[in-house]
Amino acid sequence: MGSLPHIAVVNGPSIGKLGTRQPGIYGTTTLEELGRSLQGRASELGLTVSLFQSDIEGELVSAVNGASDTASGLVINPAGYSHYSVAITDAMAAFRGPVAEVHISQVMSREPFRRQLLTATAADVLIAGAGTTGYLHALSILKEILDGY
Repeated sequence: MGSLPHIAVVNGPSIGKLGTRQPGIYGTTTLEELGRSLQGRASELGLTVSLFQSDIEGELVSAVNGASDTASGLVINPAGYSHYSVAITDAMAAFRGPVAEVHISQVMSREPFRRQLLTATAADVLIAGAGTTGYLHALSILKEILDGY
């Protein structure tokens, strides 16, 4: 039996403050709790996951580029960088597997500037407005893509 497919989960600015930052918009689940949920779902799906979070754009680019060498798929929440980061968009476009972009809030019903998602142009899947459950859905969808469904 071969090794399990690996999914890299990369989170951008302020995601480290989940649970305390604007809970009316982003919910009360902490990043640590989300990580445990992702590990559990990955195990159920026959996947492994790695988790990364940074508030720094260059570190996110490096994480995506590095994951391209080790991961079969990518789940990314570029957060505020999603609206304008060419560097993150380019890294996502260069990723050699399927990419799912996740936004916890329903960005299309928020301020006009949030409706512009440059990074989503490099994603195979876009999930917005499902809360932190969106990450779990992203894992399931990437698993289906990797399995050829």
